[in-house]
Amino acid sequence: MLSYHFSRTIRLAAALALAAPVHGQQAEKIDTAGLAKIRDEGMQRSKVMEITSYLTDVYGARLTGSPQTKAAGEWVVSQLTTWGLSNPRLETWGPFGRGWSNEKFAARVVSPSSYPLIAYPGAWSTGTSGPVTAEVVLVHIDSVTDTTKYRGTLRGRWVMVGDPPAVNPHWEPQARRTSDAQLDSMGALPAEAPQGGRGGAGRFRGFQELARARGEFFQHEGVAGVLQAGRGDGGTVFAQGTGSRATDAPLSPPTVIVSAEHYGRIARTLAKGIPVKVEIEADNRFYGADTNSFNIVAELPGSDRRLRDELVMLGAHFDSWHTGTGATDNAAGSAVMLEALRVLKATGLPLRRTVRIALWTGEEEGLLGSRAYVREHFGTRDSTGLHAKPDHERFSAYFNVDNGTGAIRGVYLQGNERVRPIFRAWMEPFRDLGMRTLTIRNTGGTDHLSFDGVGLPGFQFIQDPIEYDTRAHHSNQDVYERIQESDMKKNAVIVASFVYLAANRDEKLPRKTQLVP
Repeated sequence: MLSYHFSRTIRLAAALALAAPVHGQQAEKIDTAGLAKIRDEGMQRSKVMEITSYLTDVYGARLTGSPQTKAAGEWVVSQLTTWGLSNPRLETWGPFGRGWSNEKFAARVVSPSSYPLIAYPGAWSTGTSGPVTAEVVLVHIDSVTDTTKYRGTLRGRWVMVGDPPAVNPHWEPQARRTSDAQLDSMGALPAEAPQGGRGGAGRFRGFQELARARGEFFQHEGVAGVLQAGRGDGGTVFAQGTGSRATDAPLSPPTVIVSAEHYGRIARTLAKGIPVKVEIEADNRFYGADTNSFNIVAELPGSDRRLRDELVMLGAHFDSWHTGTGATDNAAGSAVMLEALRVLKATGLPLRRTVRIALWTGEEEGLLGSRAYVREHFGTRDSTGLHAKPDHERFSAYFNVDNGTGAIRGVYLQGNERVRPIFRAWMEPFRDLGMRTLTIRNTGGTDHLSFDGVGLPGFQFIQDPIEYDTRAHHSNQDVYERIQESDMKKNAVIVASFVYLAANRDEKLPRKTQLVP
């Protein structure tokens, strides 16, 4: 063990020697001994996989508003308390809407032959009153006017919506690393031009309106329920919401998302003129007594009298969808952030600024938890400008992980060119772990955007994709087995080190010179 630690220290010192001033700027001060302690604790005594197993095997999935998510949050608070963190708590935000959970589900084809279905209920859809056996009919409703041809024909039947999807062979491996050439290409990309709104928003609204009209029609016609083809193949089912969490919204019919292969088998049987019957039971429950949700928050207080009121944050979204156990999306990120904080506490290294962890709920429904937190603590921004609160000025940085289990390879600078030389120096000790790329580009769709939206430095790390988009996140295969232990350890060490360096830097991290409208 001694020779291992000695060689690690030598390599670390050599890497730090490369962290020279960039473009005439003053060199970053990097505590070599401190980073070595972080790496030793995170690599040799890691708890990251144990944390991940609790969040997935014991407390997954974690759909916002469900009792399971509340239990998971309370477990995290108990762990933070055990580790000696300051003021671990659940901070309420809301309203979110009614909660939902599935307590029991079974689906099978009864005739012309019997076989089980790989299928899952859609979140926020109603359940069945016990097993419901009925014939299946396939419909094509591509516009509201298409409903007229099915009027009076669907009562008491399970309704398939549309043709089965094509299932293609996988010629490329689903798990992959990002090549050096790909990383170099990311680093060379220019800044993105400001976007005038979300692309395809009009088309998305059109889909929503059709789905709502179709659901109302099915409800009026008294269907037994709805069968939708799942995205994915090989038994992987990507399932999300098929009903509304709004307390005043009408309940949707029982809706079941069926694997592509089984959906296709039923459709092909019907096309032969052979009737198909299915039996489905779904015990789905709604929770409306408390329509609020929560974020999980705790601190390591700063030790410097001058800087301890300033803040460095790390976080990840805690919620998931309901079919798997939410492993890569996003128990992985939550576990990395918890482990990073545990490592910092275990090393006993001083932190000049206060370090705060926040794990968000409601991310899958639109970054709701982090947006509520930023609005409450730091301010808002609208067409009249920025409306900052006092803590806005005392904020240094927010670091986020939300791209699965893959190893961290760099940082998205989020259009903030001023942090490039700082992060370049901070990355040098981790080149042996594969961290080498900075890109000026933004990555969207996760909680750092809530901070960036009010002009605060918020960053997401570049990660290897592994199986993230192909069969993990949002699917029934998003389970513990998708998690890569070596990557998780590396990620926790890197995050802890970036937080440590940000907390002890003489100045806060620089902000963008101008907010993009």
